[in-house]
Amino acid sequence: MINLPKRPAPRSRFLVVICVMVLMGLIGAQMFLNRAGAQKQEEKKVQTTTDPLSSVPPAATTKPTDKELKQKLTPEQYYVTQKCGTEPPFNNAYWNNHTPGIYVDVVTGEPLFTSLDKFDSGSGWPSFTKPIAKEKVLEKSDRTLGMNRTEVRGAKSDAHLGHVFDDGPGPNGLRYCVNSAALRFIPVEKLKEEGYGQFLPLFERKK
Repeated sequence: MINLPKRPAPRSRFLVVICVMVLMGLIGAQMFLNRAGAQKQEEKKVQTTTDPLSSVPPAATTKPTDKELKQKLTPEQYYVTQKCGTEPPFNNAYWNNHTPGIYVDVVTGEPLFTSLDKFDSGSGWPSFTKPIAKEKVLEKSDRTLGMNRTEVRGAKSDAHLGHVFDDGPGPNGLRYCVNSAALRFIPVEKLKEEGYGQFLPLFERKK
């Protein structure tokens, strides 16, 4: 007599079906999460490449060492950016510059201001209504010289730029009074050449 295999009990078959359903559900959930994660990464990549104010140009670098700064900067640039110095008014590179372009941190190359926000404040220093992006500059309380002022520093370089005051034009009423020695100017026609081509649309919209 041949002994045939016993048929699984109904309860065992039910448990097998439940396990298979749970396993399929877990596999489906994992596939969904993987697809959602990939889509999120792609969206983030697109946003980074299309937002000119948040992207970092190839020319931007981390802050050099103090020894490197002394070799890279002029004595006045070093004095202003590293020792919180102030250059003379009406006797600096950009106070009366009206050429379209952007102003970058002389230490790191980080974009800080644009000519679109520059105005003649009559102070003898380059003045701007706002930075190219708020996160590009840091504000710090300054009580030196017996005055209560707000110092402006480069967010990446920690270089002294100047001060911000509440007597400027525009909706925010701010005046970023910046030393020319803390900046390097790049005219519009050289933005792409120097790795800042993502800022060209800012000037094309003004035509």
